[in-house]
Parts: sequence; C-alpha cells; structure tokens
Amino acid sequence: MPTIAQLVRNGRKRVKEKSKSPALQNCPQ
Repeated sequence: MPTIAQLVRNGRKRVKEKSKSPALQNCPQ
C-alpha cells in the first residue's frame, strides 16, 4: 500500500479531476 505522502502527492493532482477523497477510491476499505 502507498504511504500517506504518496497518497497526498497523487491525491492533490487528482483532486481537481475526481472527488475530494481519491485515497478512498484507491483503498475502498
């Protein structure tokens, strides 16, 4: 599983395109 830092980096880039919580989409737990 990716680290929090990686989720934040990837998240910020995808936040504009997707919802505010891309991490939930990557880890649907």
